[in-house]
Amino acid sequence: MTPDDLEFLQRPLHGFLAVSAGEPRPVWFEATGEGLIQLFSEADALKVRRVRRDPRASIVVAAPVGEQERWVSVAGRVSLEPDGAHDLATRLASRYWDLDDPVRAADLEAMLKTDLVRLVIHPETVRRTVY
Repeated sequence: MTPDDLEFLQRPLHGFLAVSAGEPRPVWFEATGEGLIQLFSEADALKVRRVRRDPRASIVVAAPVGEQERWVSVAGRVSLEPDGAHDLATRLASRYWDLDDPVRAADLEAMLKTDLVRLVIHPETVRRTVY
């Protein structure tokens, strides 16, 4: 991943995650300084069960309408990590939501009461386009 890719992926944009035998779904995500992509999910979610069977995934992130057209696609093997999911959920909630809103704060509180797992995509292929 290039420094420009990482800068782009550190913005609060939605990614579209695809796992084997599944349709792409919008997700919150975080690009780490090491170039990994991490997200969280409920431990018993369908996407997690699919990753356990086939640990490959891809995520596509696009610039919003009104900006120069741009997207980055990252594909690779996924590891399921039992630690760090709740911290990640808290960081991402503050990135995507206004947690001063009592409704959103309650949504996060409810989310943190569930059994979460951290999914980490280890990039093998990165593609990008800028128009």
